Amino acid sequence: MSCGEPHETDCSEVLDHLYEYLDKEMPEGDCAKFQVHFDECSPCLEKYGLEQAVKKLVKRCCGQDDVPADLRAKVMGRIDTIRSGDEVPEQPVLDGGDEGRPTSLEGANPPAS
Repeated sequence: MSCGEPHETDCSEVLDHLYEYLDKEMPEGDCAKFQVHFDECSPCLEKYGLEQAVKKLVKRCCGQDDVPADLRAKVMGRIDTIRSGDEVPEQPVLDGGDEGRPTSLEGANPPAS
């Protein structure tokens, strides 16, 4: 998306990093650069406002569930592994059955009609 106007920071760069901006996960200098862009680019400002509203809605509707400590630890461990650049082993997908035994999706066939 581009508004067609020249900007110091291109619209596509702003939109590619919009969630980093929304989540305050970017360096202060980049935040200031993005704020300047939003001040002069109404299409990007509109997209920012929409994404911000969606995040608030999701937080309000889904933010009440407690995450089990072991699940949080596993997810954080996996994130650390990915960030460190180590090879990440493929994880099995859990079957929805009562046994909770791992199954693989590889080679799975759709149910017969």
